[in-house]
Amino acid sequence: MILSDVDIRRYIESGLIKIEPALDLETQLGPCSVDLRLGSEFKVFEYSRWPYIDVRQPFDPEEIMRTVVVPEDGVFIMQPGELVLATTIESITLPNNLLGRLEGRSSLGRLGIIVHGTAPRFDPGWSGRAVMELGNIGRIPVGLRPGMRICSMTFEELSSPAERPYGSRPNHKYAGQQGPLGSLLSMEANEPQTPDRR
Repeated sequence: MILSDVDIRRYIESGLIKIEPALDLETQLGPCSVDLRLGSEFKVFEYSRWPYIDVRQPFDPEEIMRTVVVPEDGVFIMQPGELVLATTIESITLPNNLLGRLEGRSSLGRLGIIVHGTAPRFDPGWSGRAVMELGNIGRIPVGLRPGMRICSMTFEELSSPAERPYGSRPNHKYAGQQGPLGSLLSMEANEPQTPDRR
């Protein structure tokens, strides 16, 4: 069941959903979601230094990406075909009985901006800033400004509270992230491979 604005407000006021800094509910609360704002820090790929990424070999995300910090009144230009990582200003903590889903804004989608390329689900127990995989699939560059409403999050109630919420195991790689953290897929490079059962 997706929470309505009434229930979202109740969860926030009771402290079951924690969002910092506090939302301006007049502008950020929708009928069944909350709008989140774009932060000022972006991770961009160093295309000229890396011919490809081998996901079966260890790699350091800090070596294949660089950080760009945009001033408060500045603009980040999303070039066509570009993929960058960014975070929301807001940090969110979910209780063990709710999951969150991040969705892009239709107004940005109509300009070619994909806000979250994959994995929109935020598991029960999640805590941290949401990292977005921003992409420009259009043909015209688009300027994004820190502080603008960039995405929305809906909340769904589980049939019962999660027994092992996100962050409770060491393989939860992105627990507590506060900045646009690059892929930690290389941590899985030495895991035993599951045979193809087809």
